[in-house]
Amino acid sequence: TMKKLRVIAFTALCGLVFVSCKKENAAEKINTENIAVAAERDANSDKFPVMTFDKTEHDFGNLKQGDVAETKFSFKNTGEKPLVIVGIKGSCGCTIPNDWPREAIAPGDSGSFSVKFNSRGKKNVTQQTVTITANTEKGSERVKIKAMVEVPEGAATPVVAKQPLAIPAKQ
Repeated sequence: TMKKLRVIAFTALCGLVFVSCKKENAAEKINTENIAVAAERDANSDKFPVMTFDKTEHDFGNLKQGDVAETKFSFKNTGEKPLVIVGIKGSCGCTIPNDWPREAIAPGDSGSFSVKFNSRGKKNVTQQTVTITANTEKGSERVKIKAMVEVPEGAATPVVAKQPLAIPAKQ
């Protein structure tokens, strides 16, 4: 029985040491990982890609109604992280962005995209916004285009036809 008691005591002692070591290592590992993640997050919290444009607005000048004009916006990533453009969208169907880089743009590298403007149905001063969705600090950047659209004399300007108000029949 003394031998049996020693085996039980030894087994209990080993189990206790094993459990406490395991808990200590797990806790130590979690704390180390949390500290490393927090340190990286804090160190990188103010580091974003930055889109610095050659121009933020383009004036096409005078266009005749129906003309299609195109311009290019160039930019440089002046931030500290790679720039990723998720998408670019015009404020209306008359403004069509194209050809933006689909791969990440490293800090210090440049890129560009084109914007096509269709003046059909437009008149006088027209201004449109192009929104770039990217991983910058704000999450989106904007550039603008504008034009003075002249309607030629005698040209039919689009008129929205007024429909008579429909009155439901009494039942």
